[in-house]
Amino acid sequence: MTGMLLAGIFALAPPTAVHAYDTPDDGGGAVTIEWQLSADDMHLQKYEVYRSENGVDFEKVGLIGRGRNQIEDETEDGKQYTYKVAAVADTATVFSEPSSVVISTAQWLNRKKINIIVAVVVLGGLIMFFIQHARRGRELFVRKIAGLHAIDDAVGRATEMGKPILYCPGIGYIEDIATIASLNILGEVAKKCGQYDTKLINPHFDPIVYTVAREIVKESYTNVGRPDAFDPDSVYYVTDSQFAYAAAVDGIMLRELPATNFLVGWFRAESLILAETGASTGAIQIAGTDQVSQLPFFVTACDYTLIGEELYAASAYISREPLLLGAIKGEDWGKVIIGAILIAGSIIGLLTVFPIMSLFD
Repeated sequence: MTGMLLAGIFALAPPTAVHAYDTPDDGGGAVTIEWQLSADDMHLQKYEVYRSENGVDFEKVGLIGRGRNQIEDETEDGKQYTYKVAAVADTATVFSEPSSVVISTAQWLNRKKINIIVAVVVLGGLIMFFIQHARRGRELFVRKIAGLHAIDDAVGRATEMGKPILYCPGIGYIEDIATIASLNILGEVAKKCGQYDTKLINPHFDPIVYTVAREIVKESYTNVGRPDAFDPDSVYYVTDSQFAYAAAVDGIMLRELPATNFLVGWFRAESLILAETGASTGAIQIAGTDQVSQLPFFVTACDYTLIGEELYAASAYISREPLLLGAIKGEDWGKVIIGAILIAGSIIGLLTVFPIMSLFD
């Protein structure tokens, strides 16, 4: 042991070169303290870190095991702090010299996340490029989605048969992405119902979703020049009980016998109940959800099913709105770029671990 033996007690060597600095690349509220380990580090139990706001009265704010020489302390931005580090072994404690004064502040830029900024700029640039491309009247190719391509036929069939269309947005709340996507699709379906003068039935599970949906349907009828055709009673609230709602929708299917059922939104265990009842009435059924566990039931019992991102792209696909189409196209190219980077990174990583020349040895 390098310390001196005095009256049977070792005089420990203290930590040295204590350096406190504002933690880089953070939002403020933190100071990092570093020091050189005590010469007697292997005999220590721990290091204790002390903080002072006036340079005199120090209080313990943290501890760390031996062999480690860095710790982060939570602070208030704008205040001045001084730190000491103590080496502790049994009942012996020895303090370092105090550090210089440090003040924590928030940084404008986290340099560790430059890659995210680059990705946002590239993706945003692609989206803006394709939006402008679409606004100039140029056609943007979007692959055919069978379920959405069949909407015109489904609405036309209901019109010819003189039967209504049932649109069920599921049991999601307004903050659910699937519910928001469903409301976008509802707006486009309502436009077609207004154009063809087809009755729309739209029962709801959540009162807030109902309120939003009512305004969307009303606006859709207005946009196609048929505000008088909008029936306020066609969009209504049923109940916020899961299976009571499923029973109510099943009853609508059996009483009204709609020609087309849209089951699009956020669904749970009631999905198969709704889909099976709709199938038993002979209606064309177009379903879609982002709940992976419910997709097998929709695929089995429905004519068309929107899977995954098809649900989110539906409003752009139906409306052909340049702003929406440009966003979809830009996101697709962003995925292509990310995929290419991942493949290139994987190849480079493999070549680094297994050099080409070693393959021929």
